[in-house]
Amino acid sequence: MSRKVVFIVILVGLVALLWAGFAALRGATTTSDYVGAGSGAVVVVVERGDSLRAIAEKLRSADVVMSVDSFLAAVSSNERASSIGPGKYTMREQMSGAEALALMLDSSSRELNQMVLPEGLTLDETVAIASKTTGISKANFKEALTAPEDLGLPDWAEDRPEGFMFPATYDLSGDETAADVLRLLVKRFLQASSDVGLESRAVAVGQTPYDALIVASLLQAEGLPNDFAKVARVIYNRLEAQMPLQLDATVAYALGVNDILLNEEQLATDSPYNTYANVGLPPTPINSPGEAAIEAALAPANGKWLYFVTVNPDTGETKFTRSYEKFLKLKAEFQEYVAKSASE
Repeated sequence: MSRKVVFIVILVGLVALLWAGFAALRGATTTSDYVGAGSGAVVVVVERGDSLRAIAEKLRSADVVMSVDSFLAAVSSNERASSIGPGKYTMREQMSGAEALALMLDSSSRELNQMVLPEGLTLDETVAIASKTTGISKANFKEALTAPEDLGLPDWAEDRPEGFMFPATYDLSGDETAADVLRLLVKRFLQASSDVGLESRAVAVGQTPYDALIVASLLQAEGLPNDFAKVARVIYNRLEAQMPLQLDATVAYALGVNDILLNEEQLATDSPYNTYANVGLPPTPINSPGEAAIEAALAPANGKWLYFVTVNPDTGETKFTRSYEKFLKLKAEFQEYVAKSASE
């Protein structure tokens, strides 16, 4: 065989080898990702704590994307990918990784499943909202509360869940159990507790962390945020003086009502939560206070006040005094306002 023929054979072989390699590479790149926006509909549930790779695995399993890498490649070039939260996403089958990511970042694909818990809810009120939001029965929540040791409460809570269902907005994935939801609320409480230094700072005001939380719940029920620190000082002054706190909110809690005006019969209720009849704090928090109330319980204002009266419930205007005579005048001012409002 001549050298020319040998050269041609070798050249053809090299071309064939290069073409095969190119074809293989092209096949690898084109068959690892679908093309286009896909079709149909499939629901993918992202659970709290799922990593982007875990999400990619779920998308691949549901045939939303062809491969994990196709989705992760799109993720690597989009900073917003880290904002993907828990929830149910309506996706399409056989989407490109980039299209799948774009749809997950579009709020229209996500079933809104938010639970909003305002400050000052009792445990029963929290359960009612949680049940309505999640569709989980109140009975299931109450059953979960019979095992408080499984909810992640701090040791000093001594398995008493009232006060630990932190008020916040929660994004739910939609597949939680009642216990999962309650654990989520307690976990958020622990975060807030850590943020304000509840355990370490309670000592400085002469309280245990649990008692400081009780005080915070009283502030949440009795005052407005601007007055929390002053109301806290009234409470601590009365505790130091061994005076009954005389807070209607604690009696209302015992009665399971939300009235701001209690009659004499109600105020005579036989209960450890009756702070007219008993000296000291009630035995547990009376609601779940927010961070501002917890902070105020740990940093009360300076003052010698022993009394406070919200003279205008509509505006929340509250006045403070250390004089019993002045207190009686403030109380009369409040009663006059109530009488006037009733006649209008």
